[in-house]
Amino acid sequence: MHATDPGNPPAPSPAPPAASLITRLRRLSVYFGNQRTAWTLAVTATLVGAVTEPLIPALLQPLLDRGFTQGTLPLWLVPLAILGVFFVRGIAQFVGQYALARIANEGMLTLRQSLFDRVLAAEMGLFSRQSASALSNTVVYEVQTGATLLVQALLGISRDGFTLVALLAYLLYLNWQLTLIVAVVVPGVAWIMKTLSRRLYHLTKSSQQATDELAYVVEENVLAHRMVRLHGAQAGQAGRFATLSQSLRRLAIKSTIASAAMTPLTQLLAAAALSAVICVALWQSRGTVDAKDVTVGGFVSFITAMLMLIAPIRRLADVASPVTRGVAALERGLALLGDTGAETGGQFQADRVRGALELREVTVSFGSDHAPALDRVSLRVAPGEVVALVGPSGAGKTTLVNLLPRFVAPASGDVLVDGHPVGDWELGSLRAQFAMVSQDVVMFNDTIAANVALGQAVDEPRVQACLTAANLAEHVAALPKGMHTVVGHNAAQLSGGQRQRLAIARALYKDAPILILDEATSALDTESERLVQDALQRLMQGRTTLVIAHRLSTIEHADRVVVMERGRIAEQGTHAELLAQGGLYARLQARPAAGETAVQD
Repeated sequence: MHATDPGNPPAPSPAPPAASLITRLRRLSVYFGNQRTAWTLAVTATLVGAVTEPLIPALLQPLLDRGFTQGTLPLWLVPLAILGVFFVRGIAQFVGQYALARIANEGMLTLRQSLFDRVLAAEMGLFSRQSASALSNTVVYEVQTGATLLVQALLGISRDGFTLVALLAYLLYLNWQLTLIVAVVVPGVAWIMKTLSRRLYHLTKSSQQATDELAYVVEENVLAHRMVRLHGAQAGQAGRFATLSQSLRRLAIKSTIASAAMTPLTQLLAAAALSAVICVALWQSRGTVDAKDVTVGGFVSFITAMLMLIAPIRRLADVASPVTRGVAALERGLALLGDTGAETGGQFQADRVRGALELREVTVSFGSDHAPALDRVSLRVAPGEVVALVGPSGAGKTTLVNLLPRFVAPASGDVLVDGHPVGDWELGSLRAQFAMVSQDVVMFNDTIAANVALGQAVDEPRVQACLTAANLAEHVAALPKGMHTVVGHNAAQLSGGQRQRLAIARALYKDAPILILDEATSALDTESERLVQDALQRLMQGRTTLVIAHRLSTIEHADRVVVMERGRIAEQGTHAELLAQGGLYARLQARPAAGETAVQD
């Protein structure tokens, strides 16, 4: 198996050739195009609203010709017509906006749920290729931003597009010769929009990558805030942040230039068409056409309708930016769905295994430029046996235990649980056989009871029993809401020992037949370690247990100690036997400080 070093920010993947806007929108239709009722309402309401637009200049012709010039227009018709037009247009706008809001939010819900489901089931390589900040940004913010921008843009396109067609039809009805002059503007506007929107798309993609890199720096410094302060690295980290911020600023300014250039260019074309229309209309009124065909009301109505074209043309020119940004944002989510495969497993299932484990000539590699993390390792663990894995940092201990629940896949060799290769197991059934307690305790922003019963229904008496066995019941009882107290972000309000015992209570609640302890007491003080060790002894009873540890108090009670070095098993035996041999294990025990500070690999 090959993986990327999770400590480095994700490298940008090569950009595929840009597809056309229509192609990109078609990919989104799966999520936003299935609500036929809402789309029908939106299109109908937008059409009705567009039809009311030419009615406003159309009212000016009888108002001027029959109202002011001839004085024959009934006065009661004026407020009736104006109020009627605006009432119909208001209802149409409300219905159209409501329908498109439903489309946006329903589509956003479906896409976001699909993305989160994919994150939950994604193959493990995803989490080494992308940082946590990039994934959360894609699932939460990019989807919302993209859906909002895109639907608002579609509302504008439909409203202004239909309005443009309605006004042009009315202009053709009034004077087709003058309307031909206006039509010259359309190809120019289309060329401007196409050129600048392509530029905006590439800038938006670059801005997304720059935003991910900036968020990654923030994430690193939040997680490592103590280390940054301890080493006085604030200036260097501020420099990294400033460099990335400047890059993002430059991209934002370039995007603004491309977006802002659309409006003045389209307005300039519209102004040229307007001046040409006025000149031709004046020429027509001087006798070139029949004077009866040219009235003051007709001319004012034409000019008003033509001027009303400018607003939708300008908005249509501006709509390229939100459409481009919205599609680019949503494509991040589509890329996550399309490029990331889900984990796959076999068909074998078992309710509860005996706990026999075996590795046969297993090799694990994390890249051709790295030495194998495990090199042809063979190991058998009997049901109920407690095996301690020790060795210097980078020896392969954590890699070995991660093979069992298939968090890591071997490049060669076989990993078996109760005689069945892990690849043949149905993943849910396989992982139900394991419980894990590590030094890096992960808790969710939920109640203590929900954290203990993670993945299962909360049974309060059972939770209480597990808290008691984990030496945590007294502390929980003193909390305002007991086991229903919300622990906050990663249970930060609890001490290290309390968080460790909460993780032990979780493992007790799961009651899995195989237990993995990964440096579970490495960062605790003496009193906390005593309480945790006492809870661990209860947890280990009757379970196959693999213990990664350096502390003698954890190792000496193991049935067998397996010593690893450079991805291989160097020696194995009981604690006393290995000390008597005077090999690597004896040397590690002679240097306890070096062993205790070694980190898991």
